[in-house]
Amino acid sequence: MEVVIESLLGGARRARGTVVVIDVLRAFTSACVAFSGGASRIVMTAEPEEALALRHRGEADVCIGEVGGRMPEGFDHGNSPFELSTADLRARSIAQSTRAGTTGVAAAAAAGAGRLYCAALVNARATADAVAAARPERVTLVAMGAWGTERSDEDELCALYIRNLLGGRRPDPEAVRRLALAGGESDKYRDGAQDQYHPRDLEMALAVDSCDLAIEVERSAGLLVARPGPA
Repeated sequence: MEVVIESLLGGARRARGTVVVIDVLRAFTSACVAFSGGASRIVMTAEPEEALALRHRGEADVCIGEVGGRMPEGFDHGNSPFELSTADLRARSIAQSTRAGTTGVAAAAAAGAGRLYCAALVNARATADAVAAARPERVTLVAMGAWGTERSDEDELCALYIRNLLGGRRPDPEAVRRLALAGGESDKYRDGAQDQYHPRDLEMALAVDSCDLAIEVERSAGLLVARPGPA
């Protein structure tokens, strides 16, 4: 198995084979929380307007996501895993739009990715197990970073962590958590002036391997539909 690490939107467009798009803070941590709370599916969209249109057509019940870290106008919830952990999402269909994670999924799908997964630190091992079970020849891990344009420690670390798991090694989850906690993106969650970044979001996002769901995205009727599955 060849494992390649790419970064940012350019990396998502270059990704080939089985592709894992990584967004730790916060898109795919939020997706894991939503599925753990009983959501039925998440339709990944690049733009907020697409998510709103899906809800308007009845193809989604709830819109979640962010622009600049804040909930877009007309959305039901932001991109906060802590907020979503308190919402009733049982059997709900969700449309999600974020500036990094879901945009990366859309870019990778458009570029012709094979099997496509969404990952964060919380479901890194579950994702690695699901990918390894299919024994692909090539895997591309895409660390989306901040806004898809700036590398971030937590996403790069997550990619390295998954690569090590796919290689049969035993990386230290606590060491990864500590390094991510020291990263620059973590500062937002300790800054009271940026109230869109809840401190509990950081805590939840760095709970490495706390979710046993692999999230696979499939193309269905022109939509990019994510559903949970066991590792």
